Amino acid sequence: MRLMFVRHAEPDYSVDSLTPKGRFEAELLSRRLSKLNVKAFYCSPLGRAKDTAAPTLRRMGRTAEIRPWLAEFRGRSFDPEAGRERICWDYRPHQWLGREQLYQPDLWTQDELFAGGNVEEIWAETKAGLDEVLREHGYVRDGQIYRCEDNQADTLVFFCHYGIATAMMAYLLNLPPLPLWQTMCMLPSSVTTLISEERVKGQIAWRCSQYGDQSHLYAAEEPASTAAMFHEVYDGYDTTDPLDWILPPREHSPLFTE
Repeated sequence: MRLMFVRHAEPDYSVDSLTPKGRFEAELLSRRLSKLNVKAFYCSPLGRAKDTAAPTLRRMGRTAEIRPWLAEFRGRSFDPEAGRERICWDYRPHQWLGREQLYQPDLWTQDELFAGGNVEEIWAETKAGLDEVLREHGYVRDGQIYRCEDNQADTLVFFCHYGIATAMMAYLLNLPPLPLWQTMCMLPSSVTTLISEERVKGQIAWRCSQYGDQSHLYAAEEPASTAAMFHEVYDGYDTTDPLDWILPPREHSPLFTE
């Protein structure tokens, strides 16, 4: 079994859709995915994911199942530095590094950093949602492995978002998601692939063979979008929105931006 997690193309968050560049990225992506023998497509209910999936589905004459839990990882908690709630995977490095519990796959949601939030609830929803999809295809989780009586070389494609895709990857690889959220980056329209390994008959483990792959952009000499990345050199902004990167530097800015 091959699982492909596709992050949406360059977003226009103001209208929950794609930028003109994002629409071009989605078209290039469709040329790649439409060549595959895909057993089933799944999609987030959010517009930017649907718009990313649309060219591929149109080319292939297919539809995607909408799964509400794919609508990004929505776990939030109160950030005392910002004075408000924030998405749990968007804390600044000094706020989470060195907190040992965050590195434990079964305990990370119980860290004090997430006290009073809904992180544990959304993590449970994510695990249950992914297990339901895999169970529909004959893969049943048993501790840290999956069991399958008839493992096949099928492909499932998920059109979704960075946070939820990384969470699914962490769950399948038996890793805590926060270090992955904070240290790795799936750029827009990229593809992350996990493949089943059946070294013992009926016992399935997962291995990542591609992370954040954008070969469809490279082939067309289309530059990658910077959405999801923070600035390499500090300039007063704390945002991953590419539209903000074209603004002039400022000496004083809010500690956090939406």
